[in-house]
Amino acid sequence: MIEIRNVSKSFGPTMAVDNVSLTIRDGELFGLLGPNGAGKSTLINMITGLLAQDGGSVSFMDGAAGKAGALDAKAVKRMIGLVPQDLAFYQNYSAIENVKFFASLYGLRGKALTEAAEAALAFAGLSDAGKKPAKAFSGGMKRRLNIACGIAHDPRVVILDEPTVGIDPQSRNHILRSVEELRRRGRTIIYTTHYMEEAENLCTEIAIMDKGKIIAQGSQERLKLLIKDSSGVTFTLKRPDPVDLGAFERIRGVTKAKLDELRLSVTSEVGATNLNELTAEVNRQGLIVTDISTDSPSLETVFLSLTGRSLRD
Repeated sequence: MIEIRNVSKSFGPTMAVDNVSLTIRDGELFGLLGPNGAGKSTLINMITGLLAQDGGSVSFMDGAAGKAGALDAKAVKRMIGLVPQDLAFYQNYSAIENVKFFASLYGLRGKALTEAAEAALAFAGLSDAGKKPAKAFSGGMKRRLNIACGIAHDPRVVILDEPTVGIDPQSRNHILRSVEELRRRGRTIIYTTHYMEEAENLCTEIAIMDKGKIIAQGSQERLKLLIKDSSGVTFTLKRPDPVDLGAFERIRGVTKAKLDELRLSVTSEVGATNLNELTAEVNRQGLIVTDISTDSPSLETVFLSLTGRSLRD
């Protein structure tokens, strides 16, 4: 588990990170979202120890070993794998040489080093390109090599800073599958992205950062509740049959039901999990439905509402 408590960092008059506190649990795929200049990269650099904070603390708790205490700096460095936004390998080295070099920084030697490097290249889908120089790779292959270099020492915590920026769809899909595989292996992942659909599809917990502060945190469902006090379901009917609206309004959580030609709209309180009951009432009244839709807000809508900017601004 990672405990971030009241961390701040300024550069001259600019407060890049302002009193941020977060808890990232073991095995979590934690999304850190924010527009450009929000302070995400500065926060990541403090988590990894590449940048000293002005105040506050970052602690790694050894939950895997059943200990309550914080790990020392040397142990923390061994357990982190950083995949930075900028490509961080040597262009003139081959893929296998690059991965071996970075894995060796964590003490791997001999057979263990070779096996770890080969496994990392296989994980990144680059086994057949291991002897090619990195400078000959496409943009997508370079992104995958970046990941291989960051995870070759089998870290427990993997930090991925915009790993899919500017690449082809095939490489992007491979990287997204790789992230999901890391989570299945029980790794703790901190993930930043400029693609909202990635956060929606991958992340189990999300923090939204803006102007150096965490302005919202929670699961997607919790974040969506921040901007919505009701939810709606619309049933599109096949024919204009009579509808007993009162029966729908007596269902738990329903605040209003109305019929507009072939559109039966039912509004409920937020958090009312009553779709099964609504569907049962449709069937009880013998209504024939051709489509069902909900008006649940998207994560993009939440982000725009909270920050006033798009993720890529």
